[in-house]
Amino acid sequence: MREGPPPRLHGDMVSTDRLLAFAAMSFLLIIVPGPSVLFVIGRALSQGRRAALTTVLGNTLGAYVLVVAVALGVGSVVERSVLVFTVLKLAGAAYLVHLGIKAWRQRGALHAAIAGDSAPGGGLRTLWDGFAVGVANPKTIVFFAAVLPQFVDREQGHVVAQMLLLGLVFNVIAVASDSVWGLVAATARDWFARSPRRLSLVGGVGGLTMVGLGITVAATGRKD
Repeated sequence: MREGPPPRLHGDMVSTDRLLAFAAMSFLLIIVPGPSVLFVIGRALSQGRRAALTTVLGNTLGAYVLVVAVALGVGSVVERSVLVFTVLKLAGAAYLVHLGIKAWRQRGALHAAIAGDSAPGGGLRTLWDGFAVGVANPKTIVFFAAVLPQFVDREQGHVVAQMLLLGLVFNVIAVASDSVWGLVAATARDWFARSPRRLSLVGGVGGLTMVGLGITVAATGRKD
């Protein structure tokens, strides 16, 4: 004999209240500039609008990989292991510093790149850079590992599907927010582009932003 109602499927498997509460919490986390946002801004300043939006896409793909990892149980390992978390955090920080130094060195070539209707580095490389930063973002790792599971209704079943749905909500909000940051920064860059000297300056600022961000990421986070 069957006891109780059958598990709800698809749109009903996560209640509207849970979905809205998670969306609200995600929004509060996303609007506070973190590694991904600052990286997008740095890319917008150093390489322009197209690179910024490509970086946003890469960040989103990286963040969703974290969602899948949490849904499959890998996130709990990262959350429990200080060593794994620290290694991942330091790897992401080192990569940010590397990209920042590279952007600083290329700042003088930005005007020529714009004149030639191109930007330093290809689209796939820019996408990969964004992905690497997104998947190694300590703030997102902690949020998905510690907060996301709390919004899952295990009594309804389909736990993995619920996590994937909630993660999708987070990433939709992140794409919208990060894109706005990137477009605003790219617009400011367009003004600087009227002068090679000003463009070189803003390219350097973008590079230094990424270096500073990498150092900040390495110096903050869990110490337990």
